[in-house]
Amino acid sequence: MSTFSNFALHELTRTTPLLGLQLYIVVFVFLFIFVVLVLLIFLCIRRNRRSTNPSTRASQSSGVIPLVSKEIVEIEALDLLGIEEKKLKVEGHDLRKEAEAEEINVGFSRGKKGSDESDNVDGLKMGWGRWYSLAELKLATRGFADENVIGEGGYGIVYRGILQDGSVVAVKKLLNNKGQAEKEFKVEVEAIGRVKHKNLVGLIGYCAEGAQRILVYEYVENGNLEQWLHGEVGPASPLTWDIRMRIAIGTAKGLAYLHEGLEPKVVHRDVKSSNILLDKRWNAKVSDFGLAKLLGSEKSYVSTRVMGTFGYVSPEYASTGMLNEGNDVYSFGVLLMEIITGRSPIDYSRSPAEMNLVDWFKGMVASRRGDELVDPSIEIKPSPRSLKRALLVCLRCIDMDVCKRPKMSQIVHMLEADDFPFRSELRTARGKDPVASPTAICSKLSYPPKHVESVERTRWR
Repeated sequence: MSTFSNFALHELTRTTPLLGLQLYIVVFVFLFIFVVLVLLIFLCIRRNRRSTNPSTRASQSSGVIPLVSKEIVEIEALDLLGIEEKKLKVEGHDLRKEAEAEEINVGFSRGKKGSDESDNVDGLKMGWGRWYSLAELKLATRGFADENVIGEGGYGIVYRGILQDGSVVAVKKLLNNKGQAEKEFKVEVEAIGRVKHKNLVGLIGYCAEGAQRILVYEYVENGNLEQWLHGEVGPASPLTWDIRMRIAIGTAKGLAYLHEGLEPKVVHRDVKSSNILLDKRWNAKVSDFGLAKLLGSEKSYVSTRVMGTFGYVSPEYASTGMLNEGNDVYSFGVLLMEIITGRSPIDYSRSPAEMNLVDWFKGMVASRRGDELVDPSIEIKPSPRSLKRALLVCLRCIDMDVCKRPKMSQIVHMLEADDFPFRSELRTARGKDPVASPTAICSKLSYPPKHVESVERTRWR
């Protein structure tokens, strides 16, 4: 045995022709390379199985929420005529004065001595929600640490926070830009303070100490729609067609509740993909009501400064400042186009013909190329029936005549109804495909003729 061990040791320490290395070193290197190759092959096989199984990938979101590097241009305060001193008058009303009055009339009572720290005792209830102290929110966010930032916009920074009871919340610290923080604080509390709906982000509480204005929301763990549409998610998007339609329906339900389930109704005014939050089951929650406006039943519109996000704002609101729920409907139509195509509303990296999503979308439909509008990162393409329905909703929402746009509750019905009443209609003898034409789409659905005419006019704009 001793002789064999000495022989084996001698052989292993023998110098080899390979770079003059000893035999045991060469064996060790080859074993190491072999193990690494096996692990790489195993990982590749596992990754391929995941990517080729859309049902598994769709049932659970990725552990990493994709980031979006592009900037979104916000219209913070667009002068209606480009001249600050000039006033626009419509039907004898001074829109600028009405806008200022509307800003002032958005009220919120903070209770007694709302800005006095002595009133912010632990557990004190004021009105509908919890009154948090600044110290509590600093502790929850670790002093508003940068690593806890989960979102940032023109009016505030959102932090992930953990309260003392262990609950996870989203803490929005408003930036004090010339009093805008105070306005947004009042608007959000007034607009959604008492609102509870599964497709709206819940406002849990608030804090107002000195110049600080902070809002505390429920935490939605899966990021926002913009990140999943435009972030780095790989060649195959986890947002399947069914998931995208579920997100669209959830968003429509949330907006329908704001428009038709509340009095006074709430016009969101900033519907866009970054304001649609998603939970782990891809359920949509509309967020960020900082630009929202209240609209009583006695008013058909409210006059205000033009504010929103470039690409989503309706043409009539941008030109007149007259705001009603039709602006949200138009913005939803652009959002639905974004969901279908995976493209941004305004993309300067594309050719001039494709830069504006709305114009390109209408041109593609008019050219009977509706099937080419679907996001190429969707592995399983939608059925012609489902695609026609979605295209119709988009065209109806962006009708230039605001009175002919559907209500959000009608949009919910149009998107939800799998048994939507299609007329049995054979293709023409010339073999034209009626899918992409707006008139053909409308004619296959049981809508009154005025809606067909409305979409037909959209085709030629």
